[in-house]
Amino acid sequence: MRVWMWTVALVAAAAVGGCATTTPPAKPGKPSAEAPSKPKPLAPGLDPLVHADAFPSTYRPMPSRPTAVVGAAVFTGTGALIENGVVLVKDGRIEAVGPNLPVPAGYETVDGRGKWVTPGLIDAHSHLGVYASPSVPANSDGNELTNPVTAEVWAEHSVWPQDPGFNTARVGGVTTLLVLPGSGNLIGGLSVVLKNVPARTVQAMKFPGAPYGLKMACGENPKRVYGSRKQFPSTEMGDVAGYRQAWADAEDYDAKWKAWEKEKKGAPPKRDLRLESLAAVLAGRVRVQMHCYRCDEMATMLDVAKEFHYHIASFHHASEAYKIPDLLRENETCASMWADWWGFKMEAWDGIPENISMVEAGGACAMIHSDDPNGIQRLNQEVAKAWAAGRRAGLEISKAKAVEWMTLNPARALGIDKETGSLAPGKMADVVIWSADPFSVYARAEKVFIDGALAYDRDDPGRQPSSDFSLGSMGGER
Repeated sequence: MRVWMWTVALVAAAAVGGCATTTPPAKPGKPSAEAPSKPKPLAPGLDPLVHADAFPSTYRPMPSRPTAVVGAAVFTGTGALIENGVVLVKDGRIEAVGPNLPVPAGYETVDGRGKWVTPGLIDAHSHLGVYASPSVPANSDGNELTNPVTAEVWAEHSVWPQDPGFNTARVGGVTTLLVLPGSGNLIGGLSVVLKNVPARTVQAMKFPGAPYGLKMACGENPKRVYGSRKQFPSTEMGDVAGYRQAWADAEDYDAKWKAWEKEKKGAPPKRDLRLESLAAVLAGRVRVQMHCYRCDEMATMLDVAKEFHYHIASFHHASEAYKIPDLLRENETCASMWADWWGFKMEAWDGIPENISMVEAGGACAMIHSDDPNGIQRLNQEVAKAWAAGRRAGLEISKAKAVEWMTLNPARALGIDKETGSLAPGKMADVVIWSADPFSVYARAEKVFIDGALAYDRDDPGRQPSSDFSLGSMGGER
């Protein structure tokens, strides 16, 4: 075992040296020159956030009451564990968190003795609603495989709110999720952040004020889809050329609009929904979420982002992120990873179970993700596996820190960390009470609060919402 652990460390060190060559390292202690800048001005005709008013969030928190969870072991989501903790919730927000806090009069008290508490879990990569259950062609709405660049499509326009997967994810403690288009295109479209509440419409699930994301994909998927059709792109170099041309076209489109805005002569340029979304990324208003496995491809995409002055919020899947934590740290780019999925195709071949822990140890932003309707139901167990693998390799990461991989770090990647992701006063009261240490395979989410409202209770059938679609199935979704 000791020999194996040293082998992992030596292989990782060599791999970092081999893949960290395209971007010079930043000086220690100084912020990267490529840190994301403030959003740039964008003509109204180019900004999908302006036009998103046609599809506004109608989310309203469910009714809640002042609540105190008393006596639990509380993971705050900020790297701390509070023994015999008290969590006070009022008006849908966290009011206070600390050891042995007094409970104000009129608060409903939940006995947390012997229980554990975390912030609501956040899945940074899901296709719930766009690849809904049951998995039949009629419910396959995640990939618009008609052009390598389909930035004009929005995942929310495919989301089916009755997907039973939303309910089973809630049973697993997931309160917020990013729903993305699929990965068959170079640029697949806009993603949407959802609150995991029962709803009739996607607008009623949309996280208020959450930034949009742009799904991009590098590597095998786009070249397989279009190469099999004898179309462009069919190679890695074709992939990169396709991204660069799309961004160049967006720059040209943006320039034409700005010239018209300045002169206001003649008719304005015709709106192009595809280029409109890309221009919003260049302006810093839409966050890039990029499917990418290999370290060399991630390094290349960081260089493309520098060329066109945009920022990659997170690489998804990122099986080889452990080789480039320095690049991720310097570019303020996160890695959204699995615990131990590897080897199912060549670009995933060099994945290791220490991946997440090594990215964390390298000072970069690390997190778990599911990309799977089953995995989303046990993100806590996936984090436990990744944490344990790191410990076996000699990486002394605390459980309290690892909790951030499924709470605060995904919130950071999605741009919603000021609202959720930790049990900090003033944030949304997204709270999970666990039957045991959430790093145990025996732990179950007993109660799930979303904005302070009890959205799921394992002991109360009346607090176990079921999709209309699955009402007639035996046993429902439990």
